[in-house]
Amino acid sequence: MNDQANKQTIKRRLSLYARFEHSIRSRLSKWLYRHRGAEPGEVFLHQRRVFIVPTHPGILFCVMLMALFIGSINYNLSLGFGFTFLLGGCALIDMHLTFRNLAHLHLVAGRANPVFAGEEAQFELHLVNRRKYDRYAIWLDFVADDRPDLAQAADVAGNTTQRILLLTPAQQRGWLQAPRVRLQTRFPLGLLRAWSYWQPDARVLVYPRPEDDAPALPSAEAEQDDGQGTAGQDDFAGIRGYQAGDSLKRLAWRQIARVDVEHGGTLVTKHFEGGAAAEIAIDFAVLPPTLDTEQKLSRMTRWVMEAEARGIAYAFHLGNVKLDAALGPAHRETCLTALALYGKSA
Repeated sequence: MNDQANKQTIKRRLSLYARFEHSIRSRLSKWLYRHRGAEPGEVFLHQRRVFIVPTHPGILFCVMLMALFIGSINYNLSLGFGFTFLLGGCALIDMHLTFRNLAHLHLVAGRANPVFAGEEAQFELHLVNRRKYDRYAIWLDFVADDRPDLAQAADVAGNTTQRILLLTPAQQRGWLQAPRVRLQTRFPLGLLRAWSYWQPDARVLVYPRPEDDAPALPSAEAEQDDGQGTAGQDDFAGIRGYQAGDSLKRLAWRQIARVDVEHGGTLVTKHFEGGAAAEIAIDFAVLPPTLDTEQKLSRMTRWVMEAEARGIAYAFHLGNVKLDAALGPAHRETCLTALALYGKSA
């Protein structure tokens, strides 16, 4: 009993220590790196925002210089003094170039396209160099991810702009704020590391993850014979160019085989007219009550994607969002946006 009580006491103390350490580090980080939330517009990396410290090779280099200097004093070596001061001068020049490689850089957040939950969200960032000299080997990554494999390197020529895409996992639906960006460089000799932080004012919309094994689409509520149905399969009307959302089953493979798509040829699909124009309703209220909210949203997402791919007009009902039957990119985006933000504040 005493051992268990001691273990619980130690765990409580460690937990309190961890929370205290996290609080101190957060406050210190906020004060030191000026963390003030998202930074809108163009951000300028002035000198006070850039930090520089020696790397491990840089520390060994300093130790070597001290050894050379002490040895030159003990043995009164003029060439030793000259060599030591030469290497020290190179280190000072490297310090200046490393700091200049990152300082006085302008940063701008670009576009971020919506993704589905479980995918990688892409944030577009722009590095603007308004100085005459070139900048090399500037590495960017998200601090929260701490994944070196996702870091991107950029070389920015003088008076130019470089575009960078950074990836971060999108785990949950809704708005995903861009994590804090870390910029760092060791150019040119790698003896010192200069770094800075930037919080872009950018976010990406994350749609619900489509259900993997969703059941078939709901049955059509109404069918009308108007002579030109969107789901008509009766009369072959000819060949037309491929459009986003066309079913792969309608691709005209014989015609595609005659052209080289990689050298400018275009995909073509078979076009049908006539038949019944089917319209379905994707309604949150009629889904099985055994499913939780996220499962229902996931199933509706799959049905929206499938209806678009098959060219079937669909009505959409989700809470206060009630849309008549339609088809197309605008209708699809409206439905997916409603699914992503359902029950969340915009």
